[in-house]
Amino acid sequence: MREPGAGDRDRRPRGTLSAAGRGARVPGTHPHRRRRDRLAGPGADLDQERPLRADRTTDDDADRTTDDDIEDLLRRHAPQVLGALVRRYGHFDPAEDAVQEALIAAAAQWPEDGVPENPRGWLIRVASRRLTDRLRSDEARRRREETVAALTPADAFVAPPPGEGPTGQGGRAPSEDDTLTLLFLCCHPALTPAAQIALTLRAVGGLTTAEIARAHLVEEATMAQRISRAKRTVRGAEFRRPEPEDRDRRLAAVLQVLYLIFNEGYTATAGPDLHRTDLAREAIRLTRSVRRLLPHEGRVTGLLALMVLTEARTPARTGPDGELIPLDEQDRALWDRTAIAEGTALAEEALAQGPAGDYQLQAAIAALHDEAGRAEDTDWPQILALYELLVHRTRDPAAALGRAVAVAMVHGPRAGLVEVDALAGASGGHYRLDAVRAHLLERAGDHDAARTAYLAAADGTLSEPEARYLRARADRLAL
Repeated sequence: MREPGAGDRDRRPRGTLSAAGRGARVPGTHPHRRRRDRLAGPGADLDQERPLRADRTTDDDADRTTDDDIEDLLRRHAPQVLGALVRRYGHFDPAEDAVQEALIAAAAQWPEDGVPENPRGWLIRVASRRLTDRLRSDEARRRREETVAALTPADAFVAPPPGEGPTGQGGRAPSEDDTLTLLFLCCHPALTPAAQIALTLRAVGGLTTAEIARAHLVEEATMAQRISRAKRTVRGAEFRRPEPEDRDRRLAAVLQVLYLIFNEGYTATAGPDLHRTDLAREAIRLTRSVRRLLPHEGRVTGLLALMVLTEARTPARTGPDGELIPLDEQDRALWDRTAIAEGTALAEEALAQGPAGDYQLQAAIAALHDEAGRAEDTDWPQILALYELLVHRTRDPAAALGRAVAVAMVHGPRAGLVEVDALAGASGGHYRLDAVRAHLLERAGDHDAARTAYLAAADGTLSEPEARYLRARADRLAL
């Protein structure tokens, strides 16, 4: 294959995200939202996703030459290549630039010349050359020879040139474990949650700064500054897995970031769209990658199950004009039964992998929702029992609000309202609390109070589809 030329740098890989493998059947529920997300309740549909094609591409797929297949291949290998360069050289920012140049070169050449036998090795070799060229040019002349010697890549990190490896373009390439190490770096405890999300989407997800800015409804320059500050913060951080005593806490931070990305994609906090497909699917793709590396970690399996089960409801969440359709009114024939089956199997596997944690319990709740052929068939007593376990594990107000809904469905709306009123202080006046209160008041027959609560909820959300739905419920009660 020919070497990439300078003219190739202007050709960028397409920015669209590809869907990945499809899932199976299961029961499901709205996941509990973390504090910065929205609180769950029946007044608005809280669900999650359909699996992606992330599992289908490997180094053996070198004969794939369509644009979509090449894009999937590049998206999968990008964090592995970046991890290899950061591990060997440090210099996160220039390493990322070098990887982007290698991806651009591949997007230009591979459709015409064919995919190399070892795509990851090709990308590492090209990116390493670009990075060493850049670092050499930045060094003072008096230290140039020492720098070149220090930056000579080791075989463990860079594939040998064509013809030198046992497979012609192969040789050793870094383990995919670098993807998880890179996630740990992007979710470094010194970063704010917003910075962790942005850096993860940029460095591991491969989204452009413009794509991340659009997803968060901010200016591209603002997002570029956020990502730059995050890179400066982690500059100098050692590129390695956390120590065993710190691993659980750091892994929890990684999973929380992936969950926040998914929740923002599944139900956007602001703007005209209820669902941001690119974010939801990217969160699932990344969670699949983590599970490949940690297949026996129940938290990871549980989170993936929760995402898959929730996203399975996406086809029924909105009407023809984009209007929100709540969970109990959705046409369940539109739910993705393949995804539900996959999510159910994952949920069962997660529960068998150790003590039930937050994600495993939420996945089990989601499975029970998805399992019901009709809303009235939902096993609310079992859901309430799972919520009782969940609220004993976490102080998250979203879990407590979900329990209040389950109480209302088992013991009646007045019993649920007592639980909702008890949460008023803990939730900080979140609009989701007003939405649930309105729904329960309507079921209890207090239409005037319900209408007031619906309007209060509508005034509290920045999501246009949610606000329209809540105001429509209020208007219906005024008739």
